[in-house]
Amino acid sequence: MTSSGTRRTGPPQGAAEGPGPSSAAWELLLPAAAAPPRARGRTLQAALREAVRSGRLAPGTRLPSSRALAADLGVSRGLVTEAYEQLTAEGYLRSGRGAGTWVGGAVRAVGPRARDRAARPPGVLADFVPGTPDLSLFPRSTWAAAHRGVLSELPHQALGYPDPRGLPRLRTALAELLVRRRGVVADPERVIVVSGVAQAMTLLGLVLRARGTTGVGVEDPGSPELGSLFASAGVGTVPLPLDDEGLAIAPLRASGVRAVVTTPAHQFPTGIAYSARRRAGLLDWARSVDGLLIEDDYDGDFRYDRAPVGALQGLDPEQVAYTGSVSKSLAPGLRLGWLLVPASHFEEVVERKRTMDLGNPALDQALLARFVERGDYDRQLRRCQRAYRERRDTLVAALEEHFPGTEVSGIAAGLHVVAALPGRYGPQDRFLERVTAAGVVVRPSAHYGAAAPDGVRLVLGYAHLAPARIRDGVRLMAEAACSSTVSVRAAARQ
Repeated sequence: MTSSGTRRTGPPQGAAEGPGPSSAAWELLLPAAAAPPRARGRTLQAALREAVRSGRLAPGTRLPSSRALAADLGVSRGLVTEAYEQLTAEGYLRSGRGAGTWVGGAVRAVGPRARDRAARPPGVLADFVPGTPDLSLFPRSTWAAAHRGVLSELPHQALGYPDPRGLPRLRTALAELLVRRRGVVADPERVIVVSGVAQAMTLLGLVLRARGTTGVGVEDPGSPELGSLFASAGVGTVPLPLDDEGLAIAPLRASGVRAVVTTPAHQFPTGIAYSARRRAGLLDWARSVDGLLIEDDYDGDFRYDRAPVGALQGLDPEQVAYTGSVSKSLAPGLRLGWLLVPASHFEEVVERKRTMDLGNPALDQALLARFVERGDYDRQLRRCQRAYRERRDTLVAALEEHFPGTEVSGIAAGLHVVAALPGRYGPQDRFLERVTAAGVVVRPSAHYGAAAPDGVRLVLGYAHLAPARIRDGVRLMAEAACSSTVSVRAAARQ
């Protein structure tokens, strides 16, 4: 800023010596002059820091003297000197006695930010990818009331480092809930609060690896995330086939593994519930090899035709590690779940939890405990069940209308269905290409490890979609599929 009060827009005085900042980089510093007096120093430091990070001030660039920059910005020389000294201490700038101030070489320009992985890609009109609940059903007002209640009653000492197992209040509430709703054997002293099922799998993987385990059995088809979770713990995964009753026992015995992940209440993604005979067979296998069954009860509360199938863990808690979370019932962003492990693994898992994160946030745990204790969690489950049953029925009806002859399975429970379309809609690659072009995102069953079928076999999630969006999505899918079918028939006639 000149003495007449006119702000400069070009390089500052004294910047002509050596390579100086470009006018675009220089303009990043101008907001410092307009900032409130007490914030000017912080604003100038932030602007200089960002100019170096972004590459607008390249390594080796000579900055104007503190006197020249202060005069141009209309701020005190001391403020500029302090900014130069601070960024020099941080490594962004370098200086020498009588040699001026230069941009240091330690910083590398930051590239464009990666797109949010959770963001929906442009042009998508309906997304049937399973795994996400309807986040608009999150009980904001009830949760906010619980938050206020917890803050008013939580003792000061509860805000210290928590027990790595979790707050005693939450472990007690979860034990009572799981005994009542899922039929597990749950002593509050044996409940471990975790950051969702993903952390539970990682903790178990670390403990198994420390014991010498190199491979864990997983269902095929099954969750594709398990491979990376166990790999992070140094453990490989061994795909094991299913039959109509659940995980096939003979291949399991032949595999040589001594730990296996299962989803017996509602297998993902096929949707079958393990038969009583198969549950007994799995327990017999675990006892015979002193093995561990890892039960992922990811959506066991959502069953629509009758009461939910009880957890496998209730049959033998010393052979089954049981895990679940609020990701489907409340929201995955809460990162709250639970893990029950046999006594033989308990202390090792707790120690791994302690060294991993020192325990989950105490306030979040107290919130969930209050939510469960007051019956709000049960009410939330009933609300979700009503909404998801309606959406399931909407999806089934839309498939019957637009894809007559489709075989739909796995509809008795959970948040997704498996749809086997009639052969006339194949081949599957062509179908997926047309549907994607129409703005509809779907996952074929082969995405989850199953062998590619002759026809079109899809795993369709519906919980996160409003009924109207479900109907529109299936209609768009059918229009795209029919145009593909017409094109194939026309080509065959030529």
